[in-house]
Amino acid sequence: MAKTEPRTLSGFMELLPNEQILFNEMLKTIEETYQKFGFLPLDTPIIELSEVLLAKAGGETEKQIYRFNKGDTDLSLRFDLTVPLSKYVAKNYGNLSFPFRRYQIGKVYRGERTQKGRFREFYQCDIDIIGDRRIRFN
Repeated sequence: MAKTEPRTLSGFMELLPNEQILFNEMLKTIEETYQKFGFLPLDTPIIELSEVLLAKAGGETEKQIYRFNKGDTDLSLRFDLTVPLSKYVAKNYGNLSFPFRRYQIGKVYRGERTQKGRFREFYQCDIDIIGDRRIRFN
């Protein structure tokens, strides 16, 4: 049997403990700032049904997502946090108070060619305010 060298896939992140400690401190500062302005934390699944992620996407998005089948189910890794947020609000609309102010910090995945400063796996920090009526400007 051939020997396999341990390696991390190109474009994916792996932090040493000291780097992870610094990263965690940075995340804590970001979260505290979001909460200070009234944003609530939210987490959504990393894996979604492909039909959900691609519902409003163009052809470019389909080329960039990590897509796979598990049995008869067509699944994809999320490529941003906006589509899962939209699904969440649509599913939970009756249980949310508007305007709904949320923040989310999570990993996203894009099947792009790796280049300096661009990763396939990275953290995205989002804040959104979702209302349920139009704002009129006089």
